[in-house]
Amino acid sequence: MTRIMNLELMSQETYLADERHEGVDIWELFSEAQRNILHLNKQRLVAMEELKKLQDENKSLLQDIEVLETERQGFSIEIAESSRFSELLLRIDTMTISGMVGMTEASDLRKKVIDNRYMIHSVFSDIHHKQDTELLSELRLFLRKPAEKPLHVVHICSEMDPITSRGSLATYVTGLSSALQRKGNLVEVILPKYAGINEDVIHFLRKAEADYESYYGGCWHKNRIWTGISSGVSLTLIEPVQLSYFDRDMLRGYPDDFERFSYFSRASLDYIVKSGKQPDVLHVHNWETAIVGPLFWDIFAHQGLGNTRILLTCQDLTSQCLEVPNMLELCGLDPHKLHRPDRLQDNSETNLVNVLKGGIVYSNKVLLMSSTLPRDMAIQGLGHGLEATLTTHKEKVLVASHGLDGELWDPSKDIYLPQRYSPNDIEGKSFCRKTLKRRVGLHSGSSVVVGCICNGDSNTDGLREAVRVALHGGAQGDRVMFVEIYDEALEHLIFAGSDIFLCSSFYDPSLQIAIRAIKYGSAPVQINFPSNGSRQTEWHDYPSTALSQYIISTYGDMSLSQALDGIKNNPSQWDWRIKDAMSKVLSWDAECYDLHWEAYSIIRKL
Repeated sequence: MTRIMNLELMSQETYLADERHEGVDIWELFSEAQRNILHLNKQRLVAMEELKKLQDENKSLLQDIEVLETERQGFSIEIAESSRFSELLLRIDTMTISGMVGMTEASDLRKKVIDNRYMIHSVFSDIHHKQDTELLSELRLFLRKPAEKPLHVVHICSEMDPITSRGSLATYVTGLSSALQRKGNLVEVILPKYAGINEDVIHFLRKAEADYESYYGGCWHKNRIWTGISSGVSLTLIEPVQLSYFDRDMLRGYPDDFERFSYFSRASLDYIVKSGKQPDVLHVHNWETAIVGPLFWDIFAHQGLGNTRILLTCQDLTSQCLEVPNMLELCGLDPHKLHRPDRLQDNSETNLVNVLKGGIVYSNKVLLMSSTLPRDMAIQGLGHGLEATLTTHKEKVLVASHGLDGELWDPSKDIYLPQRYSPNDIEGKSFCRKTLKRRVGLHSGSSVVVGCICNGDSNTDGLREAVRVALHGGAQGDRVMFVEIYDEALEHLIFAGSDIFLCSSFYDPSLQIAIRAIKYGSAPVQINFPSNGSRQTEWHDYPSTALSQYIISTYGDMSLSQALDGIKNNPSQWDWRIKDAMSKVLSWDAECYDLHWEAYSIIRKL
């Protein structure tokens, strides 16, 4: 008999007829077919799992290849820089032999090139395509430029990314330090050795051969030194042996915070002197190390550091640290000398000393971090009770902005993304959007994704209104998802997978959220955009950095509803705008570096 496999189409009468005439147990045959189908389904699932595993492995291998290619390209860049330096010297030799330049001028040119080897790659391009006459003209211009001696900068700070990070200071220190070193300067960072420090990201971490002592509270205390390298920057960790100041769960937030950080500041200066270092600049940050200024000029300037100068960066003026004057005696300072209106006495609570005010008074230069406000507006708008002090010391106040860490935040080489992309090859962003939707449980359709990363200080009313607008505009398939845990990989994916990114405000001193959003092809939109859609002309009436001007002129007048309409109604123009924004230079090597280099250069001449 020919067996009919499509059993569900056979009637019961057919079963009985077959059983009656052929003597076959149809029910057993039916059960066997069901078992075969189940077995085939299981095999199909196993095969699908194996296929997915192979696809994931293939994707991982492709990403590893991309990383290796990136590293190879980085190595190639190093070779190219060395090659350009050598070729330039050979071209000078050729010009000398041919009689284009005399021996004296050739000697001067060689010395200039050798002394400025670190900047040759950025000054001279396409050497081998240029005629000798053109290259000689450039060399003579280069010869007339005043020589810039590389700087030796030591950061004394409470945070550095990725070792220990609780705010914008950590990424600031790492980004600026790396940029300084790429330009040929020597940079060192001194940190407390916290209990929860991330030692996995420190290379060659080891205990120094000898301990040293620092003065505090009327006696000398032993410190243990750990040295290493992080993000290519030399690192020193100071660990008090007898005091448990940094063996705690949090970086700060304790009643004895002044004692902890004034001890660290004094110990850092003692270490610098005893190690024989003579840096050009001691760069201190916020109130935690602002006491370095008074300590330096009252105690350490005459201990071999006469040519060293102090630069104070204020990320946030809201935290200033007020203490009773007698607490200054702990680190060796004279409260009677310093508890004065023109020194550390607080402007409002005159019975107390203000540590951050002391840093402003005793520093050679002060950097206020603001991406949008010029100096005069920053002094008044960010002063938080220190307006009078900042106005008195106005001539040494500068305003600077944050750059973007181009190694950590770049979609073309981001290790956390399932597929990388760039302005010239944007396809990977679509894959990241799909991955993000799958990861957080959103619909897999083609709807717009609006992302937001916020903290406890965020404007909940503004965020609630933004969510309402987004859902009304059809974003995310009318769904909203909240993720309440920190996940670094997910944070990168949210930037990559979002079409629009909500920012608390464009007045954020670091503008990091907006800059990251732009770099990852997401349009930054303010949560606090006026509900009436009025144009905020005050932004356009004041000078600011070129980066902030671009962000404000491009996105400052854009509401969330306008952004949603732009994506839907004119997608080609929107895509062009996004790609154009992604191509902007937002890293530390651009304008942000120049602003800081100006501060360092002024300090060096004091």
